[in-house]
Amino acid sequence: MDDASSEELVRRAREGDIPAQEDLVRRYLPRLRRWASGRLPLWARDFVDTDDMIQETLVRTLNRLDTFEPRGEGAFQAYVRQALQHRIADELRRAGRRPRVRELTEEDRAGGASPLEEAIGREALEAYEKALGRIDEEERAAIVARVEMGLDYAEVARCLGKPSADAARMAVSRALVRLAKEMDRGPD
Repeated sequence: MDDASSEELVRRAREGDIPAQEDLVRRYLPRLRRWASGRLPLWARDFVDTDDMIQETLVRTLNRLDTFEPRGEGAFQAYVRQALQHRIADELRRAGRRPRVRELTEEDRAGGASPLEEAIGREALEAYEKALGRIDEEERAAIVARVEMGLDYAEVARCLGKPSADAARMAVSRALVRLAKEMDRGPD
């Protein structure tokens, strides 16, 4: 993969450049995998393969690039993350309507929390998601890139258009402080 910015790759992909589309897939597929791991509860995983869902969402997103309005280097990442978030919600609704074909385990009876929910707790996850929605777009992008997608600071810098990894580290730190304040504030 070359060092082209995501904005440049999106522009070229919109023009039908297949190598640019392939570069976007190579760049964003691992990020989406990291972000999605732990988002789909165990009870819903029998109905859909998470990796297939991620790939399909990314391909659909690339096929609809004409509806995407780029607003900076981190915009495409936010766009595909949101598309995947919607797809996960759709799968949860669909899985909730299907009858179960296996015996229930204790975990199923308890609600089948996702690994992320188990790690930080359902209430904390809800508070995190609400607080994340209340902070500005750049702060949200910094947190999602570093915390949820696991990007290193050099990658975060590139996504946010920061001049260096240290600048990205500072942006993430400030965003996390802002997020913590929003979480302490409680629900609106």
